Amino acid sequence: MRPMRLYVNVDHVATLREARKTDEPDPVAAALICQAAGADGITAHLREDRRHIQDRDVERLMAAVHVFNLELATHPDIIQLACRLRPYQATLVPERREEVTTEGGLDLHHPGERLQSSISRLQNAGIRVSLFIDPEPGTIELAHRLGVPAIELHTGRYAHSWRSSDKALDDLRVAARQAAALGLSVHAGHGLTTSNVGPVAAITEIEELNIGHSIVSRAVMVGMQQGVREIRHAMGGG
Repeated sequence: MRPMRLYVNVDHVATLREARKTDEPDPVAAALICQAAGADGITAHLREDRRHIQDRDVERLMAAVHVFNLELATHPDIIQLACRLRPYQATLVPERREEVTTEGGLDLHHPGERLQSSISRLQNAGIRVSLFIDPEPGTIELAHRLGVPAIELHTGRYAHSWRSSDKALDDLRVAARQAAALGLSVHAGHGLTTSNVGPVAAITEIEELNIGHSIVSRAVMVGMQQGVREIRHAMGGG
């Protein structure tokens, strides 16, 4: 069985930088430290409002890291940038300006022409496309019909309820099994920490976890390299 991949999201390194609008801390330097510490890939979310990651960060990350996953919504200028730079993977996510962080998965019951067009444009550019979705059977079936090779299951409900209930974890297990049976690659992420990642990492069908905020938060205390090592250990990777 292949070891589960860990992609580290460096958005909140850029959040710290943008608090002062200066040049440090540098998310690219952080990404290279994450790679050295055992991350299999690097993720960054280029938001429409550019609240943390900037266009120049995406260009520099593309040139610096081994495997890059760009999170993005369907804004035309960002889709255009992705098609020009051609990251290994583009993960389409919902986005609202007033949210603090991504609050749920894409609404595939009403995908709209822009989502379908964005998927086509990205795939025509040779980019692997993943859809960030809630762990719901109907949504997984719709993702499969859209012809993408991968999905990322939103683990937010699990992250908020794992101390008191197993239901969200059971939902993730069922969703991962369904998606894998349909031939989709299964990723997961949102709100995962060293305290709660273990049961998610134990779901056989999940191939990849995207984790950022908890690693950056821990790195403030112990350093980026140690933060990555601790989450890798909690995932069961030694």
